[in-house]
Amino acid sequence: MEPFDRLTAVAAPIDITNCDTDRIIPARFLRKPRVAGYERWLFHDLRFDAQGNERPEFILNRKAYREAKILVAGANYGCGSSREQAVYAMAAFGIRCVIAPSFGDIHYGNALQNGFLPVVLPAEACRTLREQLHASPGVNIAVDLPSQTVVGPDGEAYAFDIDPAAKERLIRGLDDIGLALQNIERIEGFESRYSEEHPWAAL
Repeated sequence: MEPFDRLTAVAAPIDITNCDTDRIIPARFLRKPRVAGYERWLFHDLRFDAQGNERPEFILNRKAYREAKILVAGANYGCGSSREQAVYAMAAFGIRCVIAPSFGDIHYGNALQNGFLPVVLPAEACRTLREQLHASPGVNIAVDLPSQTVVGPDGEAYAFDIDPAAKERLIRGLDDIGLALQNIERIEGFESRYSEEHPWAAL
């Protein structure tokens, strides 16, 4: 997976509390293949009307936020059903990081597994950041994973916590397979020894 180190990019405010995975990608699109155009399913029912036309009031349809790579959301982002496609849809759109006061546990794990950084900051900090993004559409936020800091449009820095193992995997771009391959020599050595000591197991 693509490593995550530092990201300075346009951020968009998502003023939704309890934004569940069905809002992020509606269930009827879960069988769609991950091909060109997959980003269309992101926030589909919020972004488009019944005729497929863009809703101009939705934040990501506004010119200043169309290139956003960071979202600043309300509490309990990604709650609801388990669907990795919610992360796929954000990644297809170009989003690599969501900052929120809290996340649905499964969504948080899915994000980390796919090279996507979920950042937990206090509710007041998230509210302040969203206010700044509304006040100055198109401004950047800087996210630095090695130093575990977020720098807002006004230069204010916020520290965040992350599991050290998850941090290392994101920085090095290692998913489960990549992590296993880091120890391939030890794995192959074990398999060789096991086969020699238990030849009957190969029958």
